[in-house]
Amino acid sequence: MPRLLIPVETAAGETRVAASPETVRKFIGLGCTVSVERGAGARAGFVDTAYADAGAELVAAADASSWSQADLLLCVQPPAASALATLRRGALLVGLLSPYSNAELASALQGAGLSAMALELLPRISRAQSADALSSQANIAGYKSVLLGAGALDRYFPMLMTAAGTVQPARVVVLGAGVAGLQAVATARRLGAVVYVSDIRPAVKEQVESLGARFIDPPEMEDKPAESGGYAKQASEAFLAAQRQQLSDQLAEADVAICTAQVPGRRAPRLISEDMLDRMRPGAVVVDLAVAQGGNCADTQPSQTVDRKGVKLIGANDLPCTVPNHASALYARNLLALLEPTLKDGQLSLDTEDELIAGCLIAQDGSIRRGDVLTPGAN
Repeated sequence: MPRLLIPVETAAGETRVAASPETVRKFIGLGCTVSVERGAGARAGFVDTAYADAGAELVAAADASSWSQADLLLCVQPPAASALATLRRGALLVGLLSPYSNAELASALQGAGLSAMALELLPRISRAQSADALSSQANIAGYKSVLLGAGALDRYFPMLMTAAGTVQPARVVVLGAGVAGLQAVATARRLGAVVYVSDIRPAVKEQVESLGARFIDPPEMEDKPAESGGYAKQASEAFLAAQRQQLSDQLAEADVAICTAQVPGRRAPRLISEDMLDRMRPGAVVVDLAVAQGGNCADTQPSQTVDRKGVKLIGANDLPCTVPNHASALYARNLLALLEPTLKDGQLSLDTEDELIAGCLIAQDGSIRRGDVLTPGAN
């Protein structure tokens, strides 16, 4: 009978939790015994008694005996290396592990003899949709980014007809039509804005227009990027330069720009330059969701709002943590969907021939399986 442990998240600013009372109940139904550290769900609105009522055992936070007995540890962000060292050899760690060139994580997994599944590496195939944590969290980020932009803007979002005259709708430009970008489009449209979308992939035009936005056709160049495995491919510098020139006129008329363009494992492309910011009107707002990866916009800073010549630049990292209840509930379901097929007859068994497992299993019993991503000693 696999022993599953849900720890208190210790990363700064992390408010989510890896299991909800709903998923705890379902894991127990799959033959697991579940231990939840006291207070693990408090910041996400899940009280200890709700976990206990679902059948979980409540244990003290950072209790070494609980960690040493766990077969499966579910987390949002990876615990400290010192905590991982207390897990028994062969235990499985599952979460958003930031695996790209993470030498510290690789060394911790090797030293403790652990297995680990990084949800960032889950293949983007239809069978994996219910387990796709990146999408569930990006959806929240896209939604919240529009609320931040609307709250900071000096104008209304919708068109209003009043006795004092007609107020024109806000003009929103969304950069990137992935999950976060499309949710931003949908939310901005619900608030009544006129929305324009820029993306390096012409194939997303239909999705954009189905949400009522207007697609900015990318520059006509031979090296147009597409996508691979559900992710945008890295564009060439020449293409990005042409796209920036095209965007400049759009941004000069924009009230809000929402930046969502990211490439897994690489620095985010710089799409809004200093010169482009200079053309934006005072009072306009830029919300940069890619700020933690270097930013799509010049001068944005993580978790800060910068006033640049009257233009507000919002460094919007960790937005799912600002909606922790729903973010946790969705994330917990992602984990359940991924792990449910591995829990059979009261046993935890990883089928490494399964492309879902093979894609995100970065380590097995201390041996690094995805050396192309998780390389000890990488910078």
